[in-house]
Amino acid sequence: MFTGLVETVGKVVRTAARGNYRILSIASSINTREIELGESIACDGACLTVVEIGSDSFVVEVSQETMAKTTLADYRTGSPVNLERALKAGGRFGGHFVNGHVDHVGTVDYSKPVGESLELALRFDSAYDQLVVDKGALAVNGVSLTINTCLSGWCSVNLIPYTVQSTNLGRLRTGDRVNLEFDLIGKYVAKMPGKENKQELTIERFTESGW
Repeated sequence: MFTGLVETVGKVVRTAARGNYRILSIASSINTREIELGESIACDGACLTVVEIGSDSFVVEVSQETMAKTTLADYRTGSPVNLERALKAGGRFGGHFVNGHVDHVGTVDYSKPVGESLELALRFDSAYDQLVVDKGALAVNGVSLTINTCLSGWCSVNLIPYTVQSTNLGRLRTGDRVNLEFDLIGKYVAKMPGKENKQELTIERFTESGW
């Protein structure tokens, strides 16, 4: 489980293939002596397992499923990556519930300054409209953000100066792909038993029922 509060921005220092997997070596300010083999680290919002630890970097494996469903296949040497280690039991919870399971890859519609902050607009498949609500939560490249405005297949979020400086979101440009994870609670509500069978009450439905 993650919170969407990015710990630091790392950098891809090596990519390689291993069978049908991809190997990423990521350098960052995280003290590698504090990292354990097998632990989970969210990389731009995708939960990955640490398989090797170096003196100043760590290595994760990216499966073919993850490459197909996230932006990680786009990574090249030098790519900046938002990093967050998994929340420990008893740790302070400051963002929102983030699984590290990317739901969808959206695209940047625009990024523009609004005062001292930055407005980021995103496009996504309208099939996810029911999971995007005004003032709801959305993880973008692993960053917990509040939705300002939403339309069908579109929403906007606001990035305060700290978020711009502390994540890779301030570098995004129109057309860039981003990992999106929709709010966990919203996904459960959308899947509630019987929800899909509810139908609007109309005169025709009363007539069909013998009234």
